[in-house]
Formats: sequence, C-alpha cells, structure tokens
Amino acid sequence: MEPDYSPSSLTIDLGPRSYRMHVRSLEGAPGLMREAGLDAERCFVVTDENVASLYLDRLMEALRAARFTPEAHVVAPGEQSKSEAPLRRLYDAALEWGLDRQTPVAALGGGVVGDLAGFAAATLLRGLPLVHLPTSLVAQVDSSLGGKTGINHATGKNLIGAFHQPVLVAADPEVLETLPQREWTSGLAEVVKHALIADANLLAFLREHWAAILNREAGPLPEMIHRAARVKAEVVAEDERERGRRAILNFGHTFGHAIEHAAGYGSFTHGEAVAVGMRAALFLSRERHPDFGGDAALDLVTRLPVRGGDPARLSFEALRRAMQQDKKNEGDAVRFVLLRAAGEAHVAGGFDDDTLEAAWQFALRSGD
Repeated sequence: MEPDYSPSSLTIDLGPRSYRMHVRSLEGAPGLMREAGLDAERCFVVTDENVASLYLDRLMEALRAARFTPEAHVVAPGEQSKSEAPLRRLYDAALEWGLDRQTPVAALGGGVVGDLAGFAAATLLRGLPLVHLPTSLVAQVDSSLGGKTGINHATGKNLIGAFHQPVLVAADPEVLETLPQREWTSGLAEVVKHALIADANLLAFLREHWAAILNREAGPLPEMIHRAARVKAEVVAEDERERGRRAILNFGHTFGHAIEHAAGYGSFTHGEAVAVGMRAALFLSRERHPDFGGDAALDLVTRLPVRGGDPARLSFEALRRAMQQDKKNEGDAVRFVLLRAAGEAHVAGGFDDDTLEAAWQFALRSGD
C-alpha cells in the first residue's frame, strides 16, 4: 500500500505553466504523470549510478505499469556530471534512442541529475516535458522546484543554463533513508535557509524537532518537506525569472558558491558551502541591521555539520575573486541576501572588502 503522506501536495502557481509538487511514493509517480496529461508512449529517464542501483528498477517497472516504454541514461555521480561532455553524451543517447516533442524526460536523482536532465529537456527538440523525481533532500525542497536548469563552466557554477519548468514533481520521503548522512545534512542547510528567509514558523518547527530531523525520524519529515517546498513555491510564483524577490533564495549562496569554486567542486557539498555562507550572511545582516539579533538563526545554522574539511584553508582573496562572478552582482558590486528579521530577507550590496573579510572570519569562528 502506498504510504499516506499528509499534507501531500502543493501548487507552483505560474498561470499556464503551473504544476503540482506531490509528496508521494516513487511507484505512484508514473500515475501522477498520466494525471498531469503526459500521454506519450515513451519516457526518457536520467539518473546516476548510485541512485540507479537503488531505485531505477522500481521506477522502470512502475513506468511500464503506467503504459510507458522507458529508456534510462545513467551518468556518473557527482558534480562532474554537470558539465559539457556528460551533456553531449546525454544528447547523443536520447537522440539515438529516438524521441519526439511529447516524450517526457524524468530526472531521477539529486540536484546534479535534475540540473543536467532539466537543461537537456529545455534544449532537446527546443523543449521536452520535464518530470522531477528528486531523491535528495536538497532536490525535494529546493532545486526541483522553480525551473532552473544548467551546467557549470570552468569560470563558475551554473553559468550555462535555462529556465524550464517541470510538468510535475513527485518527492518520496522514503528514498531519503538511503541518502548518505553528509548529503542529508547538506539538504538540511537548504531547509534552514527557507525558514530563515520566509517562514519564522518553520524555523520554530525545525528548532523544536531538530534532533528527530537530524536522525531522519519519519514523524516530522513529510511536514518539513512540504513546508520548506512551500516557501520555494511561493517565492517562485511571485518571481519566476529571478528579477526580484526570487533572489532571496540565494541566502548564503554568494559566499557559498565562492567556497565551492575556490575549493574545487565536490570538496564541499553545496549545502555545506551554503551553511558556511549563511554564517557570513548573518554577520552582514547584523552589520546592516543592528536591531536584528539573529541568535536563534545562528544557533540553528551552526548546528549544520560541515564535513568537507576546514574552510579556513580557503583564502579570503580566493573567495573575493570567485564572488566577483556571482550572478546577483550589479557591475562590480557584490550583492548579498540579508535578513532584517527571521523570515524577512532582501538583497543588498555596498560592503567593503574589510567587512567581507570580517564576515568570513566570523563564519570560520562560529563553526568551531
């Protein structure tokens, strides 16, 4: 019997491009695809080797039961697959197999698979239907929602990409049981981020249930996933193309992306880098808004484990150079997402290098 997850779904309201995000079992996803109007005969599945060994057979069987003829393309796990050569191989495999403009691309995996498969769906035949079946916490509450797709470039992260909204997102909490602990805590960084920028009640929920959540106890997980995803859904509905409010979803990401780039992609998980970046962003928030205490926020952020090594090995100068490439920048001004209060975020710049270096040193000290 399919588990009863309640609340089970929410809507990403984008007018004619609206879609549903369901907290539902993996086996139920193909039926949801049919309900969403996907009448194609075929389905092209993209996944990675780790996820394939755990869940691909289950998905393929469920797709066949829903009268799809599926084909799977398996990539190497990790950030290295979000690059040009794996994308070309994906294109070759999909085109050789044969698909048409009605063939859905199903991304079974975490953020890397979602970004890669999503960009392929956005560009193959000028656009194919996309279904996200996220298997990491980051993907379930963040990266599968909102339509961002893309690959990395040698000069920075996510510099080649497109907006391509999915037709459907189906997130199964049970698949998180097999997630490595480091990936689990990495995903919690994005959950905490959503609480800090837009939902003070979620922040209180996380603090109340933190021990159970950290241990992946089943009780609070469906509600946590739903509430964190709802933050993303509401922000995306208001600002689909990141011309305004959506930029607040990058809280902690200016330093975070710089950490990933300076350390080399894969040294730190994305969530680990964002966790350290949020410490720096909280320092800058206090600098800009002296009335913002932020003690509860900092308490939760500093509980997020960082296992990628000592961030102190990264020089501020290397981070400063990387931050100059950030997509939020305006001209030469590096911009950050700041908090006025828990649940109230905005984008601002105007910090000199001395203040930014002080923020970096604070991030290092507060993680001790």
